[in-house]
Amino acid sequence: MKNWIIALSLIHLVTSCKTRNSAKKNDRSIKADSAFVLDDNKSPKVVSEPVRDKFTFFEHVLIPPAFEQIKISSKVNVQTGSFVPALDATIYIEKDKKVWMNLQAFIITVARGIATPEGIKGQDKTSKTYIDSDFDYLNNLLNVNFIDYKALEKILIGRTFVKINDSQFTLTKNAQGFKMESNVNQKIVTDEKTREYKIILQYDTNYDLLSVSLKDVLTPDELEISYSNWEEINTIRLPKNVKIIIKGSKSSQILLENTKFDFSRIDTPYSVPSSYKKIEIR
Repeated sequence: MKNWIIALSLIHLVTSCKTRNSAKKNDRSIKADSAFVLDDNKSPKVVSEPVRDKFTFFEHVLIPPAFEQIKISSKVNVQTGSFVPALDATIYIEKDKKVWMNLQAFIITVARGIATPEGIKGQDKTSKTYIDSDFDYLNNLLNVNFIDYKALEKILIGRTFVKINDSQFTLTKNAQGFKMESNVNQKIVTDEKTREYKIILQYDTNYDLLSVSLKDVLTPDELEISYSNWEEINTIRLPKNVKIIIKGSKSSQILLENTKFDFSRIDTPYSVPSSYKKIEIR
């Protein structure tokens, strides 16, 4: 699928040209349902309109795709301010059961992990250490407090991973697609902390998720996840590019370039050598 940024730029250019031509012929009159209007400086502005058919929107963005397992071959680029080599990843998702990941650098396995509804296990073969934790580990990494197994699964395949509803969000449509924005701060309560977020989600005109922005209203913490280059494979739409931007007390970026999708079942070995040291998560 075409890159949504390029598509938006083309739509912007074409619509702007049409608007200027219409202005010359019709004394700058513009149809009420146009995606753009002109201000006094003749610069186009995006006009968002309320969505009337909300049922179709929620049906497309909330109903999960039907699959048993997905194998994703991916190139991973982690940017933390310190040097991290480019990694080749195999990500295997067995729906509702486990997410298994194997990371290689220069064809050598450097890390391996597995997530289940019960928690996360991971090992770093370079330092001979391992973790065995609940999802606090992942939440601390992403500067949020609500990630569980299902959210992780949805993040990896580009599905809506936060709760949205008609009463606390405003849904609008423009030339780019759909925008879902919280009109009240979203309070998320967990065992240890309560946090409030301002949430904005962007979708393409065909309901592909383009971006999710979560801003903690009381701290500098912010999480942005964007998706692009969607493709339909075995009737399931999947993103080839995923960008995770973490801002706040810990700032970093994780870039995934998904190069291949496969729906066959694979073995997912995971065991920790007795010589490895456990890292306690605090």
